[in-house]
Amino acid sequence: MNLSRTLTRAARDIAGFLTSGQVKAFPFIGSLRRYDRDKAKHDARAALNVTMLAIPQAMAFASIAQLPIVFGILCAIVAPLVAPLFAGSRHTSLGPTNATAFMLFSLFAGNPLLLARESELVPLLVLMSALILIAGSLLKVADLLQYISRSVLIGYSSGAAVLIIANQLKDSLGIAEVMTADSSRTFATLVFSIIRSLPSIQWPSLLIAASTLAAYYTLQKFKPRWPNFAIVLVASSAVFGSLILHGPAAWAKVPHFTTFRLEDLAPKLPHFTGPSIFDDISMLIGVAFAIAFLSALENTLMAKTIASRSGDHPDLNQDMLSVGMANLASAFAGGMPASGSLTRSALNFASGAKSRFSSTFAGIYILIAAVLIALSPRIGIPLVDYVPKAALAALVIALALALFNPRHLRICLRSTSDDAAVLIITFLATLLTPLHVAIFIGVAISITLFLRKASKPFLVEYEFDDTGELRERGEKRPRPIPSISIVHVEGDLFFGASELFRTQIQRTVSDPALKVIILRLKNARHLDATSVMALEDLIRFTRAHDRHILISGATREVY
Repeated sequence: MNLSRTLTRAARDIAGFLTSGQVKAFPFIGSLRRYDRDKAKHDARAALNVTMLAIPQAMAFASIAQLPIVFGILCAIVAPLVAPLFAGSRHTSLGPTNATAFMLFSLFAGNPLLLARESELVPLLVLMSALILIAGSLLKVADLLQYISRSVLIGYSSGAAVLIIANQLKDSLGIAEVMTADSSRTFATLVFSIIRSLPSIQWPSLLIAASTLAAYYTLQKFKPRWPNFAIVLVASSAVFGSLILHGPAAWAKVPHFTTFRLEDLAPKLPHFTGPSIFDDISMLIGVAFAIAFLSALENTLMAKTIASRSGDHPDLNQDMLSVGMANLASAFAGGMPASGSLTRSALNFASGAKSRFSSTFAGIYILIAAVLIALSPRIGIPLVDYVPKAALAALVIALALALFNPRHLRICLRSTSDDAAVLIITFLATLLTPLHVAIFIGVAISITLFLRKASKPFLVEYEFDDTGELRERGEKRPRPIPSISIVHVEGDLFFGASELFRTQIQRTVSDPALKVIILRLKNARHLDATSVMALEDLIRFTRAHDRHILISGATREVY
């Protein structure tokens, strides 16, 4: 009978968890009913600013991932078109980001031969990540992300930034063509390969990279509110691209991008069938979980940051669903993974966006711009051909350097030893292991250190004073009643605390004069199966030694 009642209660709790705060299928309908011309005007204006940042960033993030730039462009188009239909926040702007690009970079750097199958593997990987995110939103996994230490993300992004800077030096120095295909397999081999290739530096590429960086930081200093990323990329392309395509022979060897075609933008169904599909899924599953985890964590942090400025109350699980649906659309469009971008979302908010539909406007603008770029070769001006790889590499280095936040690093290193350990271990793991492994190493260390703190129940022994009132017993003072001990237990008695709980009680019971131990459990919580069995062991131990345990003040949950 008790088992039946327990199972019924467990089933009711699970059903309540799954049905409480359910994500909405189409939350945009309510926003659409309240939409008016004034909001549309503000949204359209804000989206224009976001578009000017999103297009060059999409190219940069595709470059980080070592993919053709059209992968980033396609993601930048479909993600802002689809995400607002399911989002729980007004100002989020989705598309390719540093975090997801890093993960793809790690995948292809670890096995350069996979790049030959990018058109098959990237859509499959994005689809797997999308399904994980959608399932996670339905299970309300976003609520659990608050238990992940911020030090994990800071350590990961700092380590990944070092990797990206080192990798982009190849194009900045013009030595990519003389480096071997597996030179990026590890951080150490990448650094040694760059040093070995230094005699082959292309001075025009170095000049382009240095000039681009100088122009970018100059504008950032004097005009920080301008779309400096786009301005500098266009200016560098106009000046140096003209030299590469129409200038002296010395410039003709400088690497540059190739304009994508109109047919590259057409939706294409990925090939999810074939003899190797299950092998591919097995190979990509770890990376898919890592991308889904990072996308959810990044989007959660971004939504909270923007909400603190706007006064909104974001629905994090609803936002997680929107990221999943955006990735689902990106998979079938042939784009790279999508996530919430803090820089674009902050720009969207600062530019006066009033609703979720500002992202829709941005997606439309990016689509129009992408079509015009794809058509540009037909009028004899292939726009992307003018973009030197060294210029974009320099801007990617600037983006990576921006990930180093000295203030955040100081806080993590000085706050507690646990924060410092998580930061340093995650940073080193990022340099020494594949990124999808490094992020989970950081999470595992973070959770382990948290459990170590949480697994220490607070036990205090009390005694009666001369007036009959309870007081905390001093270590050197004998018990007024030697045969009775009153032990107050406070805290979580879950599996991690069970052994410490048993050990401390056994130490108390070791007094030969003691006959009765009263366990005061009024403030004890979460007594799980492991702790119950530990308590049973204690009861058997005391009975074997002709002693007794009495439980007092147990709440209904513990009882």
